[in-house]
Amino acid sequence: MITVRDKQIDVLFDAARIAAEVDRIAAEIAVGPSANLLVVSVLKGSFVFAADLIRAMHRAGLAPEVEFISLSSYGAGTEGGEVRILRDVDCEVAGRTVLLVDDILESGRTLAFARDLLLSRGADAVKLAVLLDKKGKRKAAIEADHVGIDCPDHFVVGYGMDVAHAFRELPFIGRVVG
Repeated sequence: MITVRDKQIDVLFDAARIAAEVDRIAAEIAVGPSANLLVVSVLKGSFVFAADLIRAMHRAGLAPEVEFISLSSYGAGTEGGEVRILRDVDCEVAGRTVLLVDDILESGRTLAFARDLLLSRGADAVKLAVLLDKKGKRKAAIEADHVGIDCPDHFVVGYGMDVAHAFRELPFIGRVVG
């Protein structure tokens, strides 16, 4: 347990575990079709994972283009609602294989929305890569193609994930316990 901003944080997944999972996911992705690959990072939570993943993909021999989309389904609370586009991708996705990257697959509403949006714009395929998977929280019929770690039912922070804009900078994933 460590203290950050006067809060006790229980470390669930340390930096070494995360790095190993990122390398494993990149190796999995490298086995599949990679011509004209477009990585779309779902902001804000996935920015750290996406950055590490695209560098690991480069080490695995891939050279994807990278884009960003910002979606919101939480508002001020922690229960998901209607998904809104806050920032859209700038490039054409038609005829491309898209790898949608997010920090965590929970309810699935946001990733299902993003996947369906990119497919409706003509993407040949949309694959999903997530660092964490909370299967018990699923509300949409969606599964990731590449999963790092099955996550217990905790609200997690660190490695890009936050609570009220805090704790994104942590090099590990943990839960606030007090």
